Amino acid sequence: MTRFKNKKLILLAVIILVTGTTVTLILHQNSKQPQTGVTVQEITQKEQEQPQKAAEARKPTEVIAQNLKIPWELVFIGDGEILITERPGTLLMLKDNKKIQIEGVKAIGEGGLLGLALHPNFKNNRFIYLYLTSQTGNETTNQVDRYTLEANSLKDRRVIFTGIRGAANHDGGRIAFGPDGYLYVTTGDAQAENSSQDTASLNGKILRLKDDGSTPSDNPFGNAIYSYGHRNPQGLAWDDKGQLWSTEHGRSGALSGLDELNLIEKGKNYGWPTVEGDKTKDGMKLPIIHSGPTTTWAPSGAVYFRDSIFFAGLRGQSLYQYDIKTKTLKAHFTKEFGRIRTVVLGPDDYFYILTNNTDGRGNPKENDDKLIKIDANIFF
Repeated sequence: MTRFKNKKLILLAVIILVTGTTVTLILHQNSKQPQTGVTVQEITQKEQEQPQKAAEARKPTEVIAQNLKIPWELVFIGDGEILITERPGTLLMLKDNKKIQIEGVKAIGEGGLLGLALHPNFKNNRFIYLYLTSQTGNETTNQVDRYTLEANSLKDRRVIFTGIRGAANHDGGRIAFGPDGYLYVTTGDAQAENSSQDTASLNGKILRLKDDGSTPSDNPFGNAIYSYGHRNPQGLAWDDKGQLWSTEHGRSGALSGLDELNLIEKGKNYGWPTVEGDKTKDGMKLPIIHSGPTTTWAPSGAVYFRDSIFFAGLRGQSLYQYDIKTKTLKAHFTKEFGRIRTVVLGPDDYFYILTNNTDGRGNPKENDDKLIKIDANIFF
């Protein structure tokens, strides 16, 4: 009996020791003060080891990080790491709480450090691509840079594409690799609306590039342009048929409205500034859906999921869902998070959204801006 009691005591001591060590580790992790000022939620070992229970307890929404500085884009790079661009000119490595200052960024109005994309062969070559506003002589410009990400630093900077005029407004900025392996880039009209109809100008376009910034031989105009007649496109998403969708800001000011969701075809003209909404002209494409003359979405990032295009709404302060099959639009979480800049589908079937409340156009809440994850299954 004494031997049995001793075994129980030894077992209890081991449990206490192991449990104490685990709690200390978690508390130590949570007590670290991020050097970036960003507050990050920790994922516990228990959650990782019990996927079934975690799945049963999926939360509809959850704040993952906060106190971000005008975030614009995010990507997952594996090992739980998320990269986030912040318009003032920093690339945030969220898991490691590290900020990397990006050279040459001019943060002006809607410009700054914007788009971010990983090379399709990122696991082997570690190439990341950034779209940023810069200064070239006396001109504000936009460009695409390529870096190699090694450990927690960027190396081998190469400016792979230039010549995009910049401005305080309408800088486009979304970049993404398509299923064809090419890099697609959205550019705004930089407040010179007639440039959108000029196929010799890179502004008001969706561009298509090789991974080194050169022009694919089958581009329709012998240059980087893939489609034209755009005002300020900011979202790119491919559906399960390989079709490209893009969100686009319509007119602004007193007549704000007529924002668009477009189905993009190579070489096609999407009308700006000649036609808007349901107006037609030979050779110009109508949007799949638009917001009408009295409603403003101010649409930004987009993602495809289960026969729907989900896109972020800035002025609309909603996560929008366009059902491709039923051709219907729904608005979710209206005014709950404020302005939404980006939506990305994570590897866990959660949407990850970035708010955009701290750039002077929103009404920041406590700890804005934020990275929020939303269970994508709740929409079906």
